[in-house]
Amino acid sequence: MSRGEIRAVYLQGEHAVIALVEMLIENFNILEERVEKLESQRSKDSHNSSKPPSTDWFRKPKSLVEKTKRQQGGQPGHPGNSLRQVANPNHTKLHALHGRCNCGCNKKDGALIGHDKRQVFDIPPQNFEVTEHQVEIRRCQCGEIHTAEFPAGVDAPVQYGPRIRAILLYLSVYQLLPQKRISQAMVDLFGVAVSEGTINTVIQRAYNRLEATEEAIQAALMIAWVVHGDETGIYIGGKRLWQHTLGTKLLTYYFVHANRGKIALREDGTLQTFFGRLVHDGWVSYFDIDCLHALCNAHHLRELIFIGEQGKQRWATTMVKLLCHIKKTVDRAKSDGRDHLAQQTLSKYQRRYEAIIANGYRANPITEPKIPGRRGRKKQSPARNLLDRLTKYSSETLAFMHDFNVPFDNNLSERDLRMSKVKQKVSGCFRSLFGAQAFCRIRGYISTVRKHGHNVFDDLVKCFDPSVTENVLLTLERE
Repeated sequence: MSRGEIRAVYLQGEHAVIALVEMLIENFNILEERVEKLESQRSKDSHNSSKPPSTDWFRKPKSLVEKTKRQQGGQPGHPGNSLRQVANPNHTKLHALHGRCNCGCNKKDGALIGHDKRQVFDIPPQNFEVTEHQVEIRRCQCGEIHTAEFPAGVDAPVQYGPRIRAILLYLSVYQLLPQKRISQAMVDLFGVAVSEGTINTVIQRAYNRLEATEEAIQAALMIAWVVHGDETGIYIGGKRLWQHTLGTKLLTYYFVHANRGKIALREDGTLQTFFGRLVHDGWVSYFDIDCLHALCNAHHLRELIFIGEQGKQRWATTMVKLLCHIKKTVDRAKSDGRDHLAQQTLSKYQRRYEAIIANGYRANPITEPKIPGRRGRKKQSPARNLLDRLTKYSSETLAFMHDFNVPFDNNLSERDLRMSKVKQKVSGCFRSLFGAQAFCRIRGYISTVRKHGHNVFDDLVKCFDPSVTENVLLTLERE
């Protein structure tokens, strides 16, 4: 406003001045709120929020794990993975002595004392084997012609074998290469020209073969004691859907749904009869599952760190120290072979937890009453929202200290979902819903066999081995 406009308002009297000042104050509060919100967004990164490390700028990532006195690298007693000489090499090349000794004698005429050995590990040059199957055709004495049967799995005049198909699946779903790069890699490494259509056919074949395997994983999850759950956005044909994961230390299951919340969980049905403990990040839809719950404390730590750093609130920093201290105590008890903490210790930690929450509420009082006539719940600060969650779900937050089977965080699910995000970064979005569903089923199988310590490639070969007709998971170790 110009000075003339301000003077005109002044001349209109007291009410006009009051109205102008109130309008300016309201605009000031709106702008101040926007600045605070933008500064809050700018100060968030992977160490104090759920943002991935790839979004961090000009900041070295910092781990929440406390530093130890151990040196970097392998620890004493670790077996290591260095090469060892083998007793029976595939090829042996003898290198004879040449030249003369200082005395003038020919070196090769000397007495043989022994051999010094060095072994080189390598793979043979690009090559592949072709096996031709021939069946007899005979004419009976009566004149009828009989033809023998080809082995199971030999269905076409020319086809790829189980190992080449497994390589294609390995590169696509496990190593996450785009199909065009897989075609190039097959030519460069093995001299085999494979089209993108062939790769899609292989993926569809594996998807069909693993149907019983996926059902077995779901059935095992229903009776597990602790299951981790999480979800992430996934793009299919440019449209955003949601990829959900449910898993344990030995099992991984994925599914795709248009909905993020309870509709997806209900229609999937895996948790319909689940009565164990579900570990998650506090997304409200998970609480619709009628079971025990546990919240991810890694999420809590990041939120607490943000409030402590940006809001300068000491209670948040104290809560971080308490949760980390309890985790350290639980880990020490597990290493000592105990399966629970003493009741006195539990009560002490519970009192300290509640005292910190009380200090948090005192530092974040409700200063503004709810405006009459305005619908909905009044917007609260992030600190107040976190305090309400830690209060309402205190037993779920501290479940890890009461039951040693319950983990401190939900990192297992986040690790299971991480490769799906890498897949999208490398290859872009999925072109079809079937492509995403096939990726989920095959990737769930791969993750499961990895958790059991199996060789992924060997288990992928089973998807194309006609002699494997039963559920390939029957041989896996049960939890």
